[in-house]
Amino acid sequence: MASRRLGRIALENSTLFMCDMQEKFRPTIQYFPQIINVANRMLNAANTLDMPVVVTEQYPKGLGPTVPELDVSQHKVFPKTCFSMLIPEVEEHIKKMRDLKSVILCGIETQACIQQTALDLLERNYDVHVIVDACSSRSMVDRMYAFDRMKEAGAFLTTSESMMLALTKDAASPKFKQVQKLIWESAPDSGLLGDK
Repeated sequence: MASRRLGRIALENSTLFMCDMQEKFRPTIQYFPQIINVANRMLNAANTLDMPVVVTEQYPKGLGPTVPELDVSQHKVFPKTCFSMLIPEVEEHIKKMRDLKSVILCGIETQACIQQTALDLLERNYDVHVIVDACSSRSMVDRMYAFDRMKEAGAFLTTSESMMLALTKDAASPKFKQVQKLIWESAPDSGLLGDK
């Protein structure tokens, strides 16, 4: 129980959830290029560390596919219409992941799909780690209060660099050098400090 309160994470029982990072959202989401850049860092880290990745697309017929900057071709992509990523197909998929305890969550929109996914996961007793520099919304007010609500509900708010270092744990880790290359250049500013 202590590790749950502390928000510790272990690579062997974690997965990355990438939520609805689709083409049609590009013109309306605040800091969209920066959010995509950071999400790509997380995706590359997950691929490097052989961590499972779950990708959803909200009504892809109308909102288009995941943006081309994010190569999700090697991962299963789940179409959905409800806001939570935890649709029955995703629940079945993650049940096959051995000893899954932690979900790392990024995407859009923070007050809709991210928040509802986080609350659903928390209700099912998963640890939820929200990558704040890889989540955004059309409105910064919605984004800010969604982060507050998720934190109050028990989600852990963190950054991409902090998460990548937590997953590798040790500079002696065999894949640390590859992950270090992903964080060598600081993540782009995704507007959090100016809007708090």
